[in-house]
Amino acid sequence: MRRREQYKRLIMFLASVLIVAIQTGVFAYAWFKEYHVSTVIGRRYGYWGHWALLGLYALMVVLVSRLFSAFKVGYQRVLDVLLSQIFSVLLVNVVAYLQLALIGRWRFMQYIGPMLRVTAVNLVAVVLWVLFMRVVYTRIYPPHEVLLIYGGVNPKALMKKMEGRKDKYIISGTLCLDKGIDYIRQEIPKYQAIVIGDIPSHERNLILKFCFENNMRCYCLPKISDIMIMSSEKIHLFDTPLLLFRNRGLTVEQQALKRVFDIVCSVLMLVVFSPILLVIAILVKCYDGGPVFYKQPRLTKDGKVFEVLKFRSMRVDSEKSGARLAMKGDSRITPIGKVLRNIHFDELPQLFNIIKGDMSLVGPRPERPEIAAQYRKDLPEFDYRLKVKAGLTGYAQVYGKYNTTPYDKLKLDLTYIENYSFVLDLQLIATTVKILFQKENTEGVEKWQMTAETGRDTKTVDGQENTWDKK
Repeated sequence: MRRREQYKRLIMFLASVLIVAIQTGVFAYAWFKEYHVSTVIGRRYGYWGHWALLGLYALMVVLVSRLFSAFKVGYQRVLDVLLSQIFSVLLVNVVAYLQLALIGRWRFMQYIGPMLRVTAVNLVAVVLWVLFMRVVYTRIYPPHEVLLIYGGVNPKALMKKMEGRKDKYIISGTLCLDKGIDYIRQEIPKYQAIVIGDIPSHERNLILKFCFENNMRCYCLPKISDIMIMSSEKIHLFDTPLLLFRNRGLTVEQQALKRVFDIVCSVLMLVVFSPILLVIAILVKCYDGGPVFYKQPRLTKDGKVFEVLKFRSMRVDSEKSGARLAMKGDSRITPIGKVLRNIHFDELPQLFNIIKGDMSLVGPRPERPEIAAQYRKDLPEFDYRLKVKAGLTGYAQVYGKYNTTPYDKLKLDLTYIENYSFVLDLQLIATTVKILFQKENTEGVEKWQMTAETGRDTKTVDGQENTWDKK
């Protein structure tokens, strides 16, 4: 098993080259057999002209597929990879058709048949490729039998998450840190990999070094300080390495580029979605006669409070008993609101907040001041998220869920802030499209999870306390 691991990257690289070659080959066939010989192009292209066009198509396939994470067959779920590949094919072929239209001086805008056939064949090819590679991957690399090492935090929440990916992990054993480091070291070699939960840094370092010495695969839950360390800048001024932590959020240049991108994209999205916005507004109004929009105080950069604008998805009297997060199966949500939440269209009016400057397209989820205040009582670092503007989508929204714990949301948002780039924003926006097809991202919080209604984060899970490690 361990020997096969070293060839994993090579196998997946060759598989990626294969699907790119297939898609480019299908496009090449359409170009030579139908477009190039047609009277629409008007002139013949030389040898290098053909290669330039095909090379550009292949480059688009690679870049867009990477943007949607469409090559990660063994890393993501089958549905995730399928959706990524489908969106990639559609986007690439739309751009390629516009390119061909430009080459033909817009004389064959109606000559779309060959490109539709290219799209259909490529869609079939990517679906077969994903299914085939998934079978190959699971045969060569079966799920790892892992040992979970935990401390004072109940491990059942983490176990439940990992059990949702039995294609990658099988938790074959658990060990509490109370057993002692020496005993844990004796048990580690019996497993293919280990998972280190939220345990104190000293003991974690001892286990990490042992795994390093013995070439053991190791997964570890990062602490807040770990995320900061991962994004630090390495300084080599002398023979002692230094790590530089700027701790400044986004630079002025990044903020300016982000703002321009927000305005341009938001205006375009409002134009495109305006018919849908009108239909939703009519449906919400006709259901119970209440207001169409729902305004609510939210937090953004530097703790500034603004009024977020959303389509109303709950009853008018939904918070007469006070503010609280939506629970799973919440009876306050209207039938229309349930649909809007599932496809996230209740968030579309926030485009006006983005144009106004209160929000950004990508950033941490805007929290309510009273709920954030409850979180801060047990998690003072929760305000670290406010180094950037709140976002319509974001790292925590894409890789987390509505019911992700505040501590995990904080770590996800910090990962975004500390690793910010314009390319990362593009990738998160592209990945957001897939969330529309994933119901679990809209699930309400469980009864045991912290809400503003309880104001505490120490609800019991299976008879044990569920607390956050903030060391």
